[in-house]
Amino acid sequence: MSELKFCQGTECHTHMTKDRIKGTKGNKTYQTRRRSSFYYGNGNFCSLWCQDNWFNEFGNRAIDHFGRTTKPKILTEQNAWYKSFNYRSNTDEQDYYSYNRLTNEQRPLTKAQYDDSSYTLNTGE
Repeated sequence: MSELKFCQGTECHTHMTKDRIKGTKGNKTYQTRRRSSFYYGNGNFCSLWCQDNWFNEFGNRAIDHFGRTTKPKILTEQNAWYKSFNYRSNTDEQDYYSYNRLTNEQRPLTKAQYDDSSYTLNTGE
């Protein structure tokens, strides 16, 4: 069985919904939602409202901690490659390839190269 976890929303407990109210008659409190899985923010928030509240409070600190973008990222011929595939219409096979978004160049890949998350034709940043 999966482990239950709490929503990370900073104000999740303030929403007065039936699933948040806990306790016996006369001693009820509203509590943060607890579930085995959530659908927002990589499974950390029960709703977009909770995700937005967390980001409004901690977003700047998180970006500063992990690295704020201070100059533009540039797509060049060297780093414009991405992996894709086409289904063949008359069989169940697939054609795997790398495609350059700027030059429209297409290069064939094997299934192993396609499945390898570290394999890339990118040579730049």
